[in-house]
Amino acid sequence: MMDPESFRALTRLAGVLVSGATFVFLAYSPVARALGNRILHGKLPPADEGRDDERMDHISGEVAAMRHHLNEALERLDFTERMLTQARERGQLGTGKDD
Repeated sequence: MMDPESFRALTRLAGVLVSGATFVFLAYSPVARALGNRILHGKLPPADEGRDDERMDHISGEVAAMRHHLNEALERLDFTERMLTQARERGQLGTGKDD
């Protein structure tokens, strides 16, 4: 059985880890790179029509990859919530309120 202080520390650690992983994911994402390029180089000149199709295909692939990563993260979050709920139902966790 886990005491309330240990549980709070564990949930804080989990929150920090999830926040850190999210920050790293976003920092290295194509969107962050695009924003960085926009800040450094300003607006890009108009592209050729054929090149737009290639860029659209590339962007569509990047969006699909981001959706996949987001779905994985949501599945992990759901799993963690289920585990915490089960532990609370078994009486292994406190209510989370200071008594």
